[in-house]
Amino acid sequence: MTRFLIMLTCLFASATLGAALALFSGWPVGILSGALAFLFTQHWSAAFARRQDKRAAAREISAMRQMNLEFEQALTTTRHRMDDLAAQLEARTDAQGKKIVSELQVLESLMREFASKVSKSARSAQDRIGPEHVMQTGRRQGNAGAYLAAMGESDLLETIRASLEENRVDLYLQPIVSLPQRKLRYYEALSRLRAEDGSVIMPAQYIKVAAPAGLMSVVDNLLLFRCVQIVRRLTQKSREIGVFCNISGDTLADAEFFPQFLDYMQANRDLAGQIIFEFSQSAVLKAGPAGEQNLARLSELGFALSMDHVETLALDFVRLKTMGFRHLKLRADILTRGMSDAGAAVAAEDFKKLLSRHGLNLIAERVEDEKTVVQLLDYSVDYAQGFLFGEPRAVRDEAARSQPDVAPVIQLRKAG
Repeated sequence: MTRFLIMLTCLFASATLGAALALFSGWPVGILSGALAFLFTQHWSAAFARRQDKRAAAREISAMRQMNLEFEQALTTTRHRMDDLAAQLEARTDAQGKKIVSELQVLESLMREFASKVSKSARSAQDRIGPEHVMQTGRRQGNAGAYLAAMGESDLLETIRASLEENRVDLYLQPIVSLPQRKLRYYEALSRLRAEDGSVIMPAQYIKVAAPAGLMSVVDNLLLFRCVQIVRRLTQKSREIGVFCNISGDTLADAEFFPQFLDYMQANRDLAGQIIFEFSQSAVLKAGPAGEQNLARLSELGFALSMDHVETLALDFVRLKTMGFRHLKLRADILTRGMSDAGAAVAAEDFKKLLSRHGLNLIAERVEDEKTVVQLLDYSVDYAQGFLFGEPRAVRDEAARSQPDVAPVIQLRKAG
């Protein structure tokens, strides 16, 4: 449109010039002059248009060059970010590997530290009991439980010592489900020792011998390391599942081990939402000032506490909450028919409300039939644990590494 207007303007100017010259010089001169003027103006306008087109093209080329430069800069930035991410991933992988190595080194150091105490305890027990109880260790035919039951105390202590030194400590997990959905919410980690012949030494068997010999810290130490490893594997898939880790009263009062335990958990406080440390009622009641300070420090790190083996309900729930307790485990039979014998201040129907006022979750344990579940639902129990929902099963290391599913995340095998 613009060029058309320019052409009309040139034509009008040339015609005007030709008409003016025709009046003075005649029509041939006027027409020729007008034609020449029109050609000149057209040539000039064409040159002007070409120059404008060149300028526009130059601007477009400059804009394309700028876009290309910006694209190259963005590509370079992206490459740098990818390199940074790769470096960060490599650093995290390296750090995780170093952390695992560090854990193993700490474990090895602690095991060496406890080894001399274990040997001294074993010799002391043998001298105290006498030769009449000494039996040959090794493989036995027949029932493994009977074999362990027939052992003298010194032989059992020696078997326990060998199991600890040779790291024959298995981790068992038992599910804890929410009610009424029965959804897997927690695991309780339990430890079992294995004798040289493969016999499983249950807690009821080894605690009565290991505790007087001062070996429970060793058992708890191994259980703790296993718990941390398992929780880290769990959290790779889901952070909704926690693990209850039992700590004995002897360990709580152990001035040598517990500070190291606290330092280790300080380094792993990112797992505070997934690990719950469990102490028996008798251990808490006998903790004393030093033990209560240890509980408080553990709570300050962000770890929730749980109380189990509850025999009396005449408890100071305000104090428990202040100490960091968030869970209370109670046998199902106490809830269903033994509240008065346990010294409860309220009926079973109101017990959950009492705990809720003090920030405590109620976990009913040893639940073995559906009739009990119906009663627990009437009492508004939060969680339940027992053979009805799953028995303790040993963790297979190769399955734990494979991470198949979220619920359950870890494949388990039945204890044999």
